[in-house]
Amino acid sequence: MFVKHSGKAALAAFKLIGLGLLAVLVLLAVSWLAALIGTLIWRLYLGLFILWGLFTAFTLYFFRDPDALTPSGPNLAVSPAHGTVDVIDTITENDYMGGECKRISIFLSVIDIHVQNAPVTGRVAFFKHTPGQYLNAMRSDCAQYNENVFVGIEAVEPREEKIALRLISGLIARRIVPWISQNEPVKRGERIGLIQFGSRVELYLPMRAKIKATLGQKVVGGETVLASFD
Repeated sequence: MFVKHSGKAALAAFKLIGLGLLAVLVLLAVSWLAALIGTLIWRLYLGLFILWGLFTAFTLYFFRDPDALTPSGPNLAVSPAHGTVDVIDTITENDYMGGECKRISIFLSVIDIHVQNAPVTGRVAFFKHTPGQYLNAMRSDCAQYNENVFVGIEAVEPREEKIALRLISGLIARRIVPWISQNEPVKRGERIGLIQFGSRVELYLPMRAKIKATLGQKVVGGETVLASFD
């Protein structure tokens, strides 16, 4: 016997049950997605902290600055930088040296110490900053094009000799930070500046200087004797 609207209540109940199940499944899906996103975010944060930790370790390593064990012998010129001697030649430098002089060029890789040291004791008699390009410092001719700071020192030992150095930026090194200025006294081996991340430093010496450095030699700023004035 047909009963009008029979089963509709059960159908409504099943619809509600189905909607409830759908809501539970949606909540589970949302919860799972939130947990997945949370895990990914945590891993992202963890990865960022690891990268920051590596950057911090590298930065502290790069900016290390040990005290130089400067030799005390008379009439010596020590290395102004930590790195590798890759050029020893004779050039003409007119701004301060006044003509022909000897040059020792030192390449600083990104793993070398980048603090520079005074090669001799004296007075800063010449100071010039020249803006320029940022070519790879491995090029020995980069001093002609790259940003650089030229420092001329009037030495008191060896007396009244003109000695100069040029701090040169590189492809990665985009900042030269000198810690000296015109007429400031300097002492052999003391810190005079910083070049950040891979660069070159050139030392200019009078023709009578006796070169002690050799090509390919690893030198220590403020310590390694590059020349003498016997």
